Amino acid sequence: MGSHQVWRSSLAGAVLAAVALMFSSNASYAVHNDQRSSNPTVTSSPVTYTETIPGTLVKFDMVRIPGGEITLPDPAKKGAKKVVKIKPMWFGKTEVTWDEYDVFVFGLDVPAGTTEGPEAISRPSKPYGMADRGWGHQGYPAINLSFLGAEQYCKWLSKKTGKKYRLPTEAEWEYACRAGKPVPTSQELEKYAWFWQEKTQPVGKKLPNAWGLHDMYGNVGEWCVDLNGKPVVCGSSYDDMEKDVTPTRRRYPDPSWQANDPQSPKSKWWLSDGTFVGFRVVRED
Repeated sequence: MGSHQVWRSSLAGAVLAAVALMFSSNASYAVHNDQRSSNPTVTSSPVTYTETIPGTLVKFDMVRIPGGEITLPDPAKKGAKKVVKIKPMWFGKTEVTWDEYDVFVFGLDVPAGTTEGPEAISRPSKPYGMADRGWGHQGYPAINLSFLGAEQYCKWLSKKTGKKYRLPTEAEWEYACRAGKPVPTSQELEKYAWFWQEKTQPVGKKLPNAWGLHDMYGNVGEWCVDLNGKPVVCGSSYDDMEKDVTPTRRRYPDPSWQANDPQSPKSKWWLSDGTFVGFRVVRED
């Protein structure tokens, strides 16, 4: 996979009290840290670790996110708000790349001459055609994959590493996307996000947000779990117009995402027309 610089703080425990409670101009939002103060806790540089997928040389970086809370629309009551508490956790520094997802799909972690036992996590069927559309593979976000494909990847990764990886909730995702800061202005947005492009771009090439996460504002939308426990794609993607680049962007699975899948039944693992859909993992302590 593409190289990812691992940032480590040189002074253990060094923290900065920063960033007062902030509100976005285009959404109802509040964020607090898990201290008595309402100021999000930030470190002088992100706390990270690098995970190597066992049996391979493939690596990816995880970033520590402080705990807090976020206010979102309450799906149970129109017009109401709901405060969701967020525990400290680890977020993927970037979206999951093809480098990582290929290991899962093609069994690149399985030693030659061996087979997996019946207790192994189910792996996706091989994609019909070129899942990456020929746009780029190494270092590019995995796309055109279903919620099942993303969810099973997390289960497989958890079993491989012994850590609890999963998809983020929409509250966790939006909280991490905002990172205690206002939404970037039109003049700033291009520094952080890929949008109004013809195709996806390599991960990690734009500036990270305040908590060290790349591409949260745009490259591909990301599979999450909504407040009702249902699959939802959060965030903006490479083909969105600037006006649609926002932490509140949500898309729910639609039949059009598999419109050109010639198989019958259509694949439960792959989306023939989901080029704007990817994911990133989170990890609980």
